[in-house]
Amino acid sequence: MNELIILGINVKDRIKEAGKTQKVLSAHRQIIKTRMGFHEVNELKCSRNGLIILEIQGGQTELQSLFNDLNEIGGIEVKQMRFKA
Repeated sequence: MNELIILGINVKDRIKEAGKTQKVLSAHRQIIKTRMGFHEVNELKCSRNGLIILEIQGGQTELQSLFNDLNEIGGIEVKQMRFKA
């Protein structure tokens, strides 16, 4: 059975955690099909909080490895959605 897996990553302090988060996402780029990021408060100012939405393709082992690496970063929260395809 195929599944559509979506990860939501709440980056609580982009200034502090963005670099670490980017390194983890780059290391797992082979399973990231789509990536969207949101952080603007308005046109002139960016928020310290950010949201990243990922569409994941790959097996359970790769997904678990990504989860483990993301959970080592202290200032983020990761949630998962799964849909039957």
